[in-house]
Amino acid sequence: MNITAEQERAIIIGILKNLNVADDDATIVADVTVDADLKGFSSHGIGRFPQYLKGLKAGTIDPEAEVNIENETVSMALINGNHKFGHVVTYTAMELAIEKAKETGIGVVGVHDSNHFGVAGYYSDMAIMEDMIGIVIANTDPAVAPIGGKKPIIGTNPIAIGIPSNKHYVSVDMATSASARGKLLEAKRKGEMIPENVALDVDGNPTIDPEAALKGSILPFGAHKGYALSFMIEILAGPLVRAAFGKQVTGTANPEKMCTKGDLVMALDPSKFSDIDTFKEEVDEFINEVKGSGNVFIPGDMEVRNIKDRKENGIAIDNVLMDQIIAISKEVSFDLESILGN
Repeated sequence: MNITAEQERAIIIGILKNLNVADDDATIVADVTVDADLKGFSSHGIGRFPQYLKGLKAGTIDPEAEVNIENETVSMALINGNHKFGHVVTYTAMELAIEKAKETGIGVVGVHDSNHFGVAGYYSDMAIMEDMIGIVIANTDPAVAPIGGKKPIIGTNPIAIGIPSNKHYVSVDMATSASARGKLLEAKRKGEMIPENVALDVDGNPTIDPEAALKGSILPFGAHKGYALSFMIEILAGPLVRAAFGKQVTGTANPEKMCTKGDLVMALDPSKFSDIDTFKEEVDEFINEVKGSGNVFIPGDMEVRNIKDRKENGIAIDNVLMDQIIAISKEVSFDLESILGN
């Protein structure tokens, strides 16, 4: 079945409020989750919501925790999320980065002891809305084997970059692996196979079986180039921000384990380099040049198309996921029927 973005938001907020999550925090979790589904990142949308509830039940997500600043200068900060919802922690981190960038031109905030934060592009979008460039990177549980290896050591390690423009949504949000782990989890839930050249089984053989891939490893995108980028992110979102790295990273895939991954978020103010209007005009000039070369997409075009489609036609929910949502709603005494109109 399909549901509207408003219905999805109401379901998430309603369930979380019934679990005594603060209104503001529930709203952030819902906004990030709906954003993922609207853009087409269904692997990080409401399909991930049951994982967060398992974390609440297991105590690996502490909704009452406070986010602490442990180290700070005029342009950087290191924050401890104390295992609050990752969405709330990263939202707080980007708010702080933007605040610092307004003063100094750049804000860089490292995060440790957080949780899975949903889709990275939501937070780079926060910077775009302030006429700033936003950059978000993170490490995750081991999922990718180094080139030449068989055992996962490196995470899927996403990167998102958003750039302000007058006329276009300019954003890239991607894993540095051939597939996000969430897409494998989604395929497994739906009983679907994954594409070729995405993953290996435990013996290092190519597989299209998502379950075998989850037990094995995901390939880096672009062979050695994706591997190198993911390797660097592992350090920038690990040792640099006092978070775990390599095989020590837990909790982004298994909600019953404390999350030890790290994040690094950045906001860069173009107006500190030159006039902001001139910058955005030149971004649009470059985009026009690129689009004028043929039937060309720029990073962000697919998300814009997906948002339009899903606002018109709704967000698809498969039967297995809907059964999970129904079961969760009954467990927490949430009136799901009042939202779905059944």
